[in-house]
Amino acid sequence: MAVKIQTTQGAIEIENDVIATIVGGAATDNYGVVGMASQNPLRDGVNQILNGDNFAKGVVVRQQENGVAVNVHIIVGYGMKISEISKSVQARVKNDLNVMLGIVASEVNVTVQGVRMLGD
Repeated sequence: MAVKIQTTQGAIEIENDVIATIVGGAATDNYGVVGMASQNPLRDGVNQILNGDNFAKGVVVRQQENGVAVNVHIIVGYGMKISEISKSVQARVKNDLNVMLGIVASEVNVTVQGVRMLGD
């Protein structure tokens, strides 16, 4: 499904893969986030870190009446405060979706699927 935005010049449709790529980029730009994790770790490899081309595998986007709900699956660095990283990811994702696409994120759910050493 796509998010549809009606403007005076016409309609704009933004596909979920585009939203997932922006969400993945916003999430990995946070200090303490090592990378994205797959939402299906058994199928795609346990705790495999996803690169930029595969961000959509670590993000689930659902349309709701008051915006979009986003589930983000991340891997964090060892020794980092997970609650602060999660809050930072939530704030950054909401901001980037609003600024870049004009979409309101009604929910940003963060799932920490693994911990890795920052040097690895």
